[in-house]
Amino acid sequence: MNAVRRRRTIVAVTISVVGILALLVGVGVYGLLRGPSATRNSATPTSSDTIAPTTAPVAEPRPLAPSPHSEVFARTVAARLFTWDTRSSAGPSEWAQVLIDVGDDEEVAGLASDVRAYLPSPEQWEQISTYGTRQWLTIGSVRVPDSWATAVAQAAPGQLPPGAIAYTIAGTRHRAGTWADQPTTTESAVTFTVFIACPRAEDCRLLRLSRLDEPLG
Repeated sequence: MNAVRRRRTIVAVTISVVGILALLVGVGVYGLLRGPSATRNSATPTSSDTIAPTTAPVAEPRPLAPSPHSEVFARTVAARLFTWDTRSSAGPSEWAQVLIDVGDDEEVAGLASDVRAYLPSPEQWEQISTYGTRQWLTIGSVRVPDSWATAVAQAAPGQLPPGAIAYTIAGTRHRAGTWADQPTTTESAVTFTVFIACPRAEDCRLLRLSRLDEPLG
């Protein structure tokens, strides 16, 4: 099996072993920060809206630092996946590009779709930018899911790229903005899985992302 077919089959292998659509991408439901009555996404809120203590500096998208260490790379990907700021001059495509740039060449089309599902659409971006909305992630735990060992054991030779590994991440997504001239924040719990490849003596590359709140167990 050549490299192209081998890398593309990571999606089919994981789905067939674990029995979930972890690697298939759907359009997420993103809440708009509109003060205490804000609409949330499907994640369960972990706290009520609160007054933000300070005004943070405007964040801009920046390249991910390369790393040959799988967990370090997975944490970096997770943090960047949830980091954006509508106050900046960049739009959703620029925030997505920093993750696509560290993607595996053979998975880039699927990865781009995965990343876009985590970001507001251009229409949503335009709406929430009126509130100066920004987002970031606090990581609670990072672990290799139990089902990944089964996937590796049952994969045919060459079906997974060298150094392939999955990390399921749990954390808290934060959003902050201004509602009725008052700084406001929301929090919600999130879980997801990142699939990466870290060949020996090479920097890691991002393969795919699970759907939000549908991680590998």
